[in-house]
Amino acid sequence: MLLYLTEYLAQFESSFNVFNYLTMRAILGALTALIICFIVGPKMIKSLIVNQIGQPVREDGPKTHLLKVGTPTMGGALILTAISIATLLWADLENHYVWIVLFVTLSFGVIGYIDDYKKLIMQDSTGISAKQKLFWQSSAALIAAIALYVTATDEVQNSLLIPYFKDLSIPLGMFQIVITYFFIVGFSNAINLTDGLDGLAIMPTVLVGGALGLFAYVTGNTNFSEYLGIPYVAGAGEIMVFCAAMSGAGLGFLWFNTYPAQVFMGDIGALSLGAALGVVAVIVRQEIVLAIMGGVFVVETLSVIIQVASFKLTGKRVFRMAPLHHHFELKGWAEPKIIVRFWIITVILVLIGLASLKIR
Repeated sequence: MLLYLTEYLAQFESSFNVFNYLTMRAILGALTALIICFIVGPKMIKSLIVNQIGQPVREDGPKTHLLKVGTPTMGGALILTAISIATLLWADLENHYVWIVLFVTLSFGVIGYIDDYKKLIMQDSTGISAKQKLFWQSSAALIAAIALYVTATDEVQNSLLIPYFKDLSIPLGMFQIVITYFFIVGFSNAINLTDGLDGLAIMPTVLVGGALGLFAYVTGNTNFSEYLGIPYVAGAGEIMVFCAAMSGAGLGFLWFNTYPAQVFMGDIGALSLGAALGVVAVIVRQEIVLAIMGGVFVVETLSVIIQVASFKLTGKRVFRMAPLHHHFELKGWAEPKIIVRFWIITVILVLIGLASLKIR
C-alpha cells in the first residue's frame, strides 16, 4: 500500500522514487516485520501466559523436555501478523504472485490455528484428525497450484528445472499441479516435524527464505536472469518482498524462541511457513534447490518415514526416537548443540543451493 503513496509523492519530491526499487522495499519489509515482532511479541507472550495456552510434552520424549511444559505456544500468530502487514505495506498488490503466496501462507496458518486451538484450549490431545488436516491442506494447495498453472504465460513455468545444468528442464504440463501440491503440503508438514527444539525450525526457515528471496529477485529481472542463464518469470521478483518479510519476522520470533524458549510457534507457524517456502520455490522455478537448501527439513521428515516403515515391517526402530533431532537428544547431545549444528548444516546447504546460480 505504501508503494502507491510513495509513487504519488514522487511527483512532488523525486527522492521518493527510491521506494520504487525492489531491493529497498525488501529491506523495509524485513525491518517492518522485525519491528512488529519486537513490539507485539512481549504483549502476545504475556497474553498466552495469562490464558494458559501452554505446550504439552510427549511422555515418551527426552526427560529434559519436561521443563518445557506450559511454555506459551501459538506464537506463530506473531510471525503471520508481521509477514502479512509488512508484505501488504511494501509489496506491489497488483502482482498476482503476492496474493497467491499470502493465500497459501494464511490458509495453512488457519489450519494450524484450529489444530492448536483444539489441542491447547479445548484440551483435545488429537487436535484435527490427520485425514481432516490433509484434506484442508490439500484443498488450499490445489487452489494455489491450479491458479499458478492457469496463469502461467510460457512453458518454462510448467517445467521442472534441473539445477547445475544449463537449459536442462523437464516439461510437466498439467503434472506441474501435482509438483506444486507436493512441495506445498510436503514442506508444510516437514517444518512441522522439525519444530521440536528451541529455534531449530525458525532459523533454517529464515536462511532458506532469504535465499529464495534472492532467487526471486534474479528470476524476475530480465538482465540478471539472462546473465545467469536461468528462466525469466515476469513478476516473480516481487516475491522478494514477501521473503524478506518472512526472514525479518523469523528473526524477530527467534528473539523470543531462542534457547530457552519463551514461546513456541505451534502448528499455526510451522504449517504456514513450510507451505510458504514450498509455493515460493514453485513460483521461482527452484523446487529441487529448495529440497537441497531445506535438507534439514527433508532429513527430519525422512527419519520419521524410515522409523515408521521399519517398525511396521520388522518391529525394530532405526533411530532411538524420531524425528532425527530427538535421536541425538537421547544419545546425550545437549539441545543447544543440536540446534546450532543443524543451523550450520543449513548454512552449508543454502550456499550449495545458491551456487546453482553460477554453476551451469
